[in-house]
Amino acid sequence: MARPRTFDEKQVLNAVRDQFWDAGYAATSLEDLMRVSGLGKGSLYAAFGDKRQLFLRVLNSYTEANHGRLREALAGAPRALDALRMLIEAPVDDPAGTRRGCLMANSASELGNADPEVLAHAHRAYETSTALIGDCVARAQREGDLPAEADPVALARALLAAQQGLVFMSRTGMDTATLTATARSLATRLLPTSADD
Repeated sequence: MARPRTFDEKQVLNAVRDQFWDAGYAATSLEDLMRVSGLGKGSLYAAFGDKRQLFLRVLNSYTEANHGRLREALAGAPRALDALRMLIEAPVDDPAGTRRGCLMANSASELGNADPEVLAHAHRAYETSTALIGDCVARAQREGDLPAEADPVALARALLAAQQGLVFMSRTGMDTATLTATARSLATRLLPTSADD
């Protein structure tokens, strides 16, 4: 009879996620994974598979959690336009947190050319984010805060690109004042209100 697991799976996956996030996939060794998880090689592999399987599981969990937070943030704002501005300003609100970048973007940059599965995962993740943001753009149009003729999907892609660009700029050590000014400039250009027409 197999012995029951005696570890917190979520806690282990979070620790492993942070290791991959901080060091990257290639620079993370099995010894690193054993150290941060507190599990031996046999237990780690029996529970999660090899390093790549564990990484893909972490990436999937990270993406699902991010989409859940994005969905809540966009739906929770009183007006959709406020939610879209918040999306662009999020990297400014947490400059220390964004120094790590986005695990999905980091992983696609590191592995996208060599691992089609990671690249496909990144593509699906960004398409889902685009759809969620696009729905919020359409809501802002219905609320009369954005021009009705704007293409919600095209604008959503531009907003996502701007937000990810700000995350990257934050990683370079850009000071908060410059990052804030850049975010405001992007918001002004990408989110012209109907009254500005």
